[in-house]
Amino acid sequence: MTGPVVVLGDTLLDRDVEGLVNRLCPDSPVPVLDETSSVDRPGGAGLAAVFAAAQGAEVALVTAVADDAGGARLGTLLAAAGVRLYALPLAGATPEKVRLRVRGRVLLRHDRGGAAGVPGQPSDAVLRLIADASAVLVSDYGRGVAGHPALRAALAATRAPVVWDPHPRGPAAVPGVHLATPNEPEARDLAKTPPGGSRLAAASRSAQALRRRWQARAVAVTLGGDGALLCHAGSTPLVVPAPPAEGDTCGAGDRFASTATLALARGALVSEAVQEAVAQASAYVAGGGVASALPAPVRAVAPAVVTGGGDRIGAGAAGEVVARVRAAGGTVVATGGCFDLLHAGHVATLQAARQLGDCLVVCLNSDASVSGLKGPERPVVPQGDRGRLLAALGCVDAVLIFDEPTPEAALSWLRPDIWVKGGDYASGGGAETLPESEILARWGGHTVVVPYLDGRSTTDMIAAARAGRGSAGWPAAAVDPAEAVAQAVARSTAKGAR
Repeated sequence: MTGPVVVLGDTLLDRDVEGLVNRLCPDSPVPVLDETSSVDRPGGAGLAAVFAAAQGAEVALVTAVADDAGGARLGTLLAAAGVRLYALPLAGATPEKVRLRVRGRVLLRHDRGGAAGVPGQPSDAVLRLIADASAVLVSDYGRGVAGHPALRAALAATRAPVVWDPHPRGPAAVPGVHLATPNEPEARDLAKTPPGGSRLAAASRSAQALRRRWQARAVAVTLGGDGALLCHAGSTPLVVPAPPAEGDTCGAGDRFASTATLALARGALVSEAVQEAVAQASAYVAGGGVASALPAPVRAVAPAVVTGGGDRIGAGAAGEVVARVRAAGGTVVATGGCFDLLHAGHVATLQAARQLGDCLVVCLNSDASVSGLKGPERPVVPQGDRGRLLAALGCVDAVLIFDEPTPEAALSWLRPDIWVKGGDYASGGGAETLPESEILARWGGHTVVVPYLDGRSTTDMIAAARAGRGSAGWPAAAVDPAEAVAQAVARSTAKGAR
């Protein structure tokens, strides 16, 4: 494989809620679920991308992401899976699918998010990504991404093998795809196959009709526990049986499609790709389905940080600000850091950043993130207080707290027009050397550096406070933390420490 595997389509936020049912509701004859655990995961195209990345592929996901807390959660989960997110703007809310389960069986599914929104325009980086891919999987869930004209043109022009996993509410596959992978009901619905004949005969008629209509090289109709039926041009259909497997089938189609795509990227024949896909999908179901197949880093992602710090803190607040500015045609600016012991250098950077656009979102490292970067004794100030201090500044419009070592997940969701770094980076080669530059390029954003106010350093302030406590250079009576910090700031500034 010379380029990344690209997964393109609609991504949902899936949540499995496990619980126990021991009684009926007193005011209605329905079971009461006592929740015992829950897990979030990317669904739709996002799940297919996670499966591909878990098999060792370099994976980029082109999907539409909304400016809401659900979109932020998706960004975090995809980053944990090692998936590079190329997000298109999405009007409306993140679609969510919640499964209420008892002892591994689904009691009820609750969908929310409303009607599909309209995906925004892809950047030049997205179009180049499709052109340079080693293979492309279109995972259509009928919410608009697969029907975007610019994306369809790029798919039709790419030289990479394209696998199309269709949806009855979605568009037709672009002409010339290497493999389409509808399941049996989808194939029957899309091809308008009349009833009659055996199951295999009906599946074959559906596959051949779709192959001709879409000008596809091959169509594989998945048959659940019975494997798949593969139709080529002018050939007898190939039936690929599946080994016996029982269990949760949620995500089995995504596993089938992602496995076939990876096989084609490695140069396999279509028949070989379908055989491998059937084997992998069967093993997936037999192994416990998505609950067991979800990579450990995704399962370990903690719930979204809740600070209780007011209406300017959190993913919801940040999303509202960004959506409002974008709707007005404004410029979204973001910056980030630990901001432990907020000082004049921080404020100068934030004020300069805010002047570059129409809003400023601060991506703030959580306590866990700061400890991982700077050691167990940091932060000095907990994330709730740091968030409130930043949100109180007139130049800050919203604060988004993130747990990861880097702000990649937060940036992939926010998609700011400008990312600001404060400091003397010019001697290191310029802003283009910053790791965030590659991320911003995915949607056409830019990274800039603003001058750093010399003589201010949180690390030096903390060191000065600790070194001076109880010594001749520090008043023994200064026991109030605020007073101690103020004196440390004064001493650090006077020495011009960095």
